[in-house]
Amino acid sequence: MQLPLLPPELLVDTSQRATSGIRIGLPKVSEPQRPTYGIRKPPKHAPNGVPAPLRSLEYVVVDVETTGSGYMRGHRITEIAAIRVNGKGEVIGEFESLVNPDRPIPPIVSALTNITYDMVKHAPRFWEIAPRVYDLLDGAVFVAHNAQFDWGFVTEEMRRASAPVLDSRTLCTVRLARKVVPEVTSRSLDALQYFFNVDNHARHRAYGDALATTTIFARLLDRLEDREVGDWDALQKFLRQRAKRKKRRANPQSMDEA
Repeated sequence: MQLPLLPPELLVDTSQRATSGIRIGLPKVSEPQRPTYGIRKPPKHAPNGVPAPLRSLEYVVVDVETTGSGYMRGHRITEIAAIRVNGKGEVIGEFESLVNPDRPIPPIVSALTNITYDMVKHAPRFWEIAPRVYDLLDGAVFVAHNAQFDWGFVTEEMRRASAPVLDSRTLCTVRLARKVVPEVTSRSLDALQYFFNVDNHARHRAYGDALATTTIFARLLDRLEDREVGDWDALQKFLRQRAKRKKRRANPQSMDEA
């Protein structure tokens, strides 16, 4: 009886080259092709060293949802949204996507964001969307509510994706609100949404929070103009200023003085 023929990839090499035992040839598995990145856009600066007017700059407002609170603990992005605007608040471009984090999402996080692993298991991994994210961020001021959190996660995911290093200027709307919205004691996103009457129909989701932050940021820029803070250098100086502490009286205030 004639034996069935083996497929080519399972043929045994019986030549003299096979001196270290039987070798079975298996088909090569090609690695996924890594994306390429376009030409870097230089950040906008005014000529001759003149500070850049805030209204002349472009900003990209970013929000990310993650599997946990720290990228240094191995947590990853599960959703990202980025909205690029000019100094007048006009939208230039935007991007949003769920992201496969390649790790479980804790139930307590899913309860907050309503993002489950079933929602992201077939979503693109960050390296697949990194070129689109990079193109939107490049050359603009990175703006976020608690910018240190979002900037840390985004730059770490970019590093994992072998993307060019981002050297964007960053601006935190929490820090800015502390300076220009003295009417409220809390500068949480919920508190500022309520104060500025901003609707957010998708709280704790990346696009809903990014869109609300974009609207709030436009109001904060208006308040900077009211304080005659008109360029980037003046803004940095303004943010570094410490609030003046009220002098305490050595003795209790009397009822007659009150």
